[in-house]
Amino acid sequence: MRDFIKTRLWDNNAALVQMLGLCPLLAVSNTVINALGMGIATVTVVVITNFLVSMIRPITRQEIRIPLFVLLIASVVTVIEMVMNAYFHQLYLILGIFIPLIVTNCLIMGRAEAYASKNPLWSSVKDGFFVGLGFALVMIAIGAIRELIGQGTLFSQAHLLFGDWGRHLTLTLIPEYSGFLVAVLPPGAFFALALLVALKNKRDANQKEKARQSHKATTSNPEST
Repeated sequence: MRDFIKTRLWDNNAALVQMLGLCPLLAVSNTVINALGMGIATVTVVVITNFLVSMIRPITRQEIRIPLFVLLIASVVTVIEMVMNAYFHQLYLILGIFIPLIVTNCLIMGRAEAYASKNPLWSSVKDGFFVGLGFALVMIAIGAIRELIGQGTLFSQAHLLFGDWGRHLTLTLIPEYSGFLVAVLPPGAFFALALLVALKNKRDANQKEKARQSHKATTSNPEST
């Protein structure tokens, strides 16, 4: 189970490794709350889609599986869009067209085709959750970097997602900050993503080097074992 989770959250992260779903990842991650809202929507869609695809896989003919998967994804996204419009209307207006565009997210179709259509129900649900969670965490991290550098705050406009009590969640980390416009514009998203990819690659390289050194020490001195 640990390897199952680690593979989806870190080793084969949909955003940092596979580079899937970059359109919403970069477009709506200008604040933590925007990123969190889109992340929750994406996780919900991929989990429900994996569940439905796995449930109907015994009766799904190969010839129609892709159109059927697209129809399922579109149906789930439509329901999520209606829920957000009803209960989180202001956030829904901010996220705009990127909510229905979840239908075109390669991450969701990829998991439906590559995993859910070939595996049991519970395993597919877990796969959808952890793959979606890995994607959402990267989006939130990018949102935090961009919001902090661009506005000097974290969790601004939290009331859009959490209601009136969310107004108390805003953290002003740099008082009287005039802001850095590039961070909240599209180029800022690319810089933040590049930073996260570089940090991940650096950590992975360090881990591999430590493992290599440990293996070398063990093989050169067998008595130590």
